[in-house]
Amino acid sequence: MATKPLLLSFAFCFLLAFHGCLASQRYRTTQEQGECQIDRLDALEPTNRIQCEAGLVESWDQNHDMFRCTGVAMVRHTIEPNGLLLPSFTNSPQLIYIVEGEGIQGAVIPGCPETFQSSQQSQFGRQFGQGGQMRGGEGRRFPDEHQKIRRFRQGDIIALPTGVAHWVYNDGNRPIIAVILLDVTNSENQLDLNPRRFFLAGNPQNEHEQGGQRWQGRQGSSQRQRRFQPFGRGEEGQQGGQCKNIFCGFDARLLAEAFNVDLETVRRLQNENDNRNNIVRVEGGLQVVRPPRELGGRRWEEEREGEREGYGGRGRRGRYDMNGLEETLCTMRLRENIGNPSRADVYTQQAGHISTLNSNNLPILYWLQLSAERGRLHRDAIMVPHYNLNCHSVVYAIRGSARIQVVNDEGQTVFDEELREGQLVVVPQNFAVVKRAENEEFEWVSFKTNDNAMVSPLAGRTSVLRALPDEVVANAYRVSRDDAKRLKYNRRETTVFTSRRGGGSFSERRAEA
Repeated sequence: MATKPLLLSFAFCFLLAFHGCLASQRYRTTQEQGECQIDRLDALEPTNRIQCEAGLVESWDQNHDMFRCTGVAMVRHTIEPNGLLLPSFTNSPQLIYIVEGEGIQGAVIPGCPETFQSSQQSQFGRQFGQGGQMRGGEGRRFPDEHQKIRRFRQGDIIALPTGVAHWVYNDGNRPIIAVILLDVTNSENQLDLNPRRFFLAGNPQNEHEQGGQRWQGRQGSSQRQRRFQPFGRGEEGQQGGQCKNIFCGFDARLLAEAFNVDLETVRRLQNENDNRNNIVRVEGGLQVVRPPRELGGRRWEEEREGEREGYGGRGRRGRYDMNGLEETLCTMRLRENIGNPSRADVYTQQAGHISTLNSNNLPILYWLQLSAERGRLHRDAIMVPHYNLNCHSVVYAIRGSARIQVVNDEGQTVFDEELREGQLVVVPQNFAVVKRAENEEFEWVSFKTNDNAMVSPLAGRTSVLRALPDEVVANAYRVSRDDAKRLKYNRRETTVFTSRRGGGSFSERRAEA
């Protein structure tokens, strides 16, 4: 009888050690981040552009000081109707925001079963065996089986772990615009600090090439980081001068053995004559196994989001309790919509609203160490001055424009410009920032490098000043006690409010100055 409690104690200790091991892996590799000695920030637009058969791939310069500081890379995909983003995986976690459009997406999680299956079998040889004989029996019939397919729509955030292959297809009638953050300093990336996308098909171009240069990392990187220099494509393994997917470097005969297919089929994998680039067009539409669209429509999605309110932990105390039973890896949720105003966390009728997404309402973000914020400011509305306690923030302008000011630790203004649609700006950790919409509404999404990003307001009902004693405020700023009270209590709103003074547009005010 004494051995049973001993075994239970041993098992408990093992679980604690295992959980601690996992927890130690989720933090960002801060010792490998770039130096954040920034005296000026910029409103950036994409610097690299790849025109594809059915879309466009744009990326921002990864070597810019702002990205070297925060340790992230940014990409924007435009996928036309019937466009297919070829299957690929990356060396870092990805956080994707759907700016426009809708479609379907597949994420291939290693070891998980193919739970989507067709009831009717298809002629395998008819689809793949044209022009040659199939090893293992010509004309065998196989049903189509694949992992789960997920539908997404405008306003969705999609989270993808490191190394998980995924593809995207536009089955709608308007282009999909997706903005993607890659967290290259995440501990899951054990290569260098260059963002790398490994394609499984096609002949894609490198979306992060900037004149052939890649970031070599800082001199203080660890030994492991220094061992991994940017990889070149050797002469021996290259099957054709232009083929760039991961199968191109293998010997064709070895691949034929591995897949148990003929050489002609393998040459299709290594097709160096494919000039469609990263996004290809599917003639006649993509035929995959998936539930009927009417069963996965808007009403069902909204009901699912409502059910997740209680599960997501908004009303719970403390952090999300990771006991491993809430979600298995194969059924883990990868998507959450933050574009719907009805789920706003902060709402002011005259000023606007803000929605936040963190590991409490999308648990996978706990392991990715990422979160997001979606906001809208009405005309002349202001988001109070604030700073991020525990993360960097990448602010991408979805629609409209706003005047944004950012101040560093020395009290210097490092950014005081208009941020327009399609541009982004990086706000480093603890740098103070304020946003003001101009002559139109301003909508943005912020990607944050912590799964539970925290914001500290500098003005308003929940501000730092509001929490200080009157005497501390009066003596710190050399003002009367009445002025100290006005500083603390005059602004009743918490996060967003409408300016009463107007004062014209940002460009007009700068011209007058």
